[in-house]
Amino acid sequence: MTLGYCGAAVAAERVTQAEWAQRYDSDARLSVARTTTPLLSPRTLAATEQAIETYRRIVANGGWGKVPTGATLKLGSSGPSVAALRRRLIVTGDLDPAASGSGIYDSYVEAGVRRFQARHGLIESGVANPATIDAMNVPADYRLRQLETNIVRLRTFSSNLGERFVEANIPAAMVDTVENDTIATRHAAGVGKIDRQSPVMQTRALDIDFNPYWTVPASIIRKDLIPKMQADSNYLKDNHIRIFDKNNNEVQSSQINWHSLEATNYRFREDPSTENSLGVVRININNPYGVYMHDTPAKGVFGDDFRFVSSGCMRLQNVRDYVAWLLKNNPGWDRNRIDQAIASGERLDVRLEPPVNVYWVYITAWGTPENIVQFREDIYQRDGFSTASGGGAGSVQPVAQRGGLSVDPEPDEK
Repeated sequence: MTLGYCGAAVAAERVTQAEWAQRYDSDARLSVARTTTPLLSPRTLAATEQAIETYRRIVANGGWGKVPTGATLKLGSSGPSVAALRRRLIVTGDLDPAASGSGIYDSYVEAGVRRFQARHGLIESGVANPATIDAMNVPADYRLRQLETNIVRLRTFSSNLGERFVEANIPAAMVDTVENDTIATRHAAGVGKIDRQSPVMQTRALDIDFNPYWTVPASIIRKDLIPKMQADSNYLKDNHIRIFDKNNNEVQSSQINWHSLEATNYRFREDPSTENSLGVVRININNPYGVYMHDTPAKGVFGDDFRFVSSGCMRLQNVRDYVAWLLKNNPGWDRNRIDQAIASGERLDVRLEPPVNVYWVYITAWGTPENIVQFREDIYQRDGFSTASGGGAGSVQPVAQRGGLSVDPEPDEK
């Protein structure tokens, strides 16, 4: 079922290049280990303060040069573009300075590109594709401004968060469960589109709905469902969506004029199944925006760089692990019982005892105790500045910030 779903995967340009049969060993010291330190932690705050000092020195020394665009660079590539790539990686510590002499894209460069991609939330392919080179060409003063802006946000969440909590970083499209200042589980997420933004908020997870119904929001009826039915009169039937009037009487789709807005007068409900828009579980969080966290049948989105695909809700990878962590303090609710509840196909609601603190935050730059500096795209343009054309020193320009919420903060669509 593909109602209103908009995944975005950018295909990398390809050029014909010679492949080397020989691969030199890369430097294991430059790999990016997955941190166990939460984003919302005093340790992350201290690491970000250190990162700011590092990037101030980089800016004072002239930043970094641009990598030529227009071609994908990979193992075996050679020429001036590869030399520029090496120089760029060295400035930010992604490549050992001793490896700067060669103009060949060897396994050292490949490892450096992987490290850079890991720090910028890109798929770690080791190939310098256009998306990777674009991220490399963001000026140093812009990156410094990102760090300086985000440390203010991090200070807001540096204490009194609770021993157990959930942190969801919207620009990173990532959710962590945290216990005793250590990440317990990590989940890639699908978050709100640019025009249907996930809200920043502090709230609590209250209960778990197993095998949920999905009631189609009015906005999605207008924007997505009506056009689908105009194109295919069997759409609702094929996707197990039933129609009810205000008296809860079931209505047949043939009784509705689909070339009008008559459909908005009815309630559309998708029956529980593994193909339900919410998947097999929904996590309710207390908020005024009508958003929540949930499973999804569209697992492919978690393999994309760009996961801004929902109407404000968050779709979670490995949701059963997430639910097991939430229910850890509920007697009798181990992973086996969770699997049994889902396998039954029956509707079941379980209240969390006690509720768990949840923080949806907007952090686009931060440091880690492992001396790794992370950056993400300012997808909702909330940092308040942009890069001017041409880049280079003085290239950071203020922009009007977008409003806090989308024009349509409704529950998730498929």
